[in-house]
Amino acid sequence: MKLLIIEDEQALRENITTYFNEDGNICESCANLSSAIDKLSNYNYDCVLLDIGLPDGEGFGVLSFLKKEMKDEAVLIISARNSLDDKIKGLNIGADDYLIKPFHLAELKARVASVYRRKAANSNNNLIFNEITINLLGRTVDVNNTPVILTRKEYDMLLYFIANKGKVIAKNAIAEHLWGDEMDMHNNFDFIYTHIKNLRKKLLDAGCHDYINSIYGIGYKFKA
Repeated sequence: MKLLIIEDEQALRENITTYFNEDGNICESCANLSSAIDKLSNYNYDCVLLDIGLPDGEGFGVLSFLKKEMKDEAVLIISARNSLDDKIKGLNIGADDYLIKPFHLAELKARVASVYRRKAANSNNNLIFNEITINLLGRTVDVNNTPVILTRKEYDMLLYFIANKGKVIAKNAIAEHLWGDEMDMHNNFDFIYTHIKNLRKKLLDAGCHDYINSIYGIGYKFKA
């Protein structure tokens, strides 16, 4: 999963990030409302972990933003506030669950898995683009009913391209979406080219049209 952790307490934010990263998830984080809105404006996430007591405003603003923009991220509120009014308000305006601090990270993981499963079960599991069929729940890809075996990054990259078909996507945007904060460890974007080359070859070998175009000096475009 790709997670956004919105938490102003640095130690807790880092502990959650480390814990979920160990399972191969991609975690991005921020410490205030304005940064959260900025990230959610530009990127998509599977699940948002949301503290409602942020230094520059109420975290409920994130829920209002998601509803206004018709985004479908699962949201789990993590808060020290134990009042019934806060729980009801959060759930009524779009949160999927509410977990009181302090909590065990194992319970947080179980809650995240639960809300993510519910979101997936309530949506259409298949994403179809011409001859490509992606099963979102099983994370499988077929081209004209021929299975295509992709790595996790290749799968995420294909999903990202299709979600942004027809748009020119800068290399740094691809890196930010797929690698999150890990992209800071790379000196250049050559690793993106390698993943795209491998993804394109696997799709072409399965009989897929070549949808991935390189835009010189900028990035890539997936033809609509």
